[in-house]
Amino acid sequence: MNSYKNILLINFGGIGDEILFMPVIQNLRKNYPTAKITLCLEGRSSAFVKLTNLIDSYFCIDIKTKNKYLEMLKLYFKALVGKYDLVISAGGNLLIAPLLFFTGIKTRVGYNTSSLSKKFLTHSVELNKNQSASMMYFDLVKPITNGKFELPCIEVKELEKNPNSVLVHPGVSKISIQKDIIKSFNSKEWADVIKLLFKAGKTVYLAGGPDDTECIEGIREELKNEDLTNFVDMFGKTKNIFDLVKLIKSSEILICSDSAPMHIGVATNTKTIAVFGPTDDETLLPKSNKFIALKNNVNCRPCLWAKRQTTCKKLDCLKIDISKIIQLIQ
Repeated sequence: MNSYKNILLINFGGIGDEILFMPVIQNLRKNYPTAKITLCLEGRSSAFVKLTNLIDSYFCIDIKTKNKYLEMLKLYFKALVGKYDLVISAGGNLLIAPLLFFTGIKTRVGYNTSSLSKKFLTHSVELNKNQSASMMYFDLVKPITNGKFELPCIEVKELEKNPNSVLVHPGVSKISIQKDIIKSFNSKEWADVIKLLFKAGKTVYLAGGPDDTECIEGIREELKNEDLTNFVDMFGKTKNIFDLVKLIKSSEILICSDSAPMHIGVATNTKTIAVFGPTDDETLLPKSNKFIALKNNVNCRPCLWAKRQTTCKKLDCLKIDISKIIQLIQ
């Protein structure tokens, strides 16, 4: 096995995608403990680097903007001057393989997505989407290491659990909503979930990010006539992503959407119940009694990404019996 000293990792996507990519980083750090590891990611996901001490440096390339070719040129020069001896790219862009070839990086690993991949990569890995996304990413390190797959892990000092607590995080990114991608409940449905938790005697914490303002305000309006003795509104009080990590870690149960908080729940080993509509829980949640998909098994789901790029108008997949939550939390 080669002894790599300077490693470049390229993974574009949201914070959830970066967390799913963590098994690659964890494995490389175990196999090459003294190597310098640099991560190239999108600017919108730069907060991810605060969640791990396994990355030595990072830089951002916003390849999905209208200036994508300028951004690719920026990536080329960053890779060229970095003097890396190993690069692993998780992207499917056809131009990435030849771009990396011309940087002179000796070992180049990526998915076999075209004839260019086979020609310009030293290791062209078959892309197997019929498995969890984390394991799909982990396939990229198999040609160069012997390590075993491990779930994503966010290291955080052990915190006392808030007794009898359930953290509700209803948010999904505003970008997805703008693109007509509906993956979760509306405000009233989330409020109904919280009312059920009150009846079950749970203390409910409510959190969300800046994109969730409208949803949170709707939940507050729906709850204004409720007894809020066992309700802790944490919206706006988590100032950064690590505050959210600590809040999730200190909760007995997390209930959320298919979103970045779900992946944080998994990576902090917190019992997580995630609402799944059109997306595929089989690829995004590990198989475990601790990580549970709340879903309606209609025949047409999952459809998002595999069959369509936006959600349908009927959204039968999100017509979920929320009373199941009480059974799941007990």
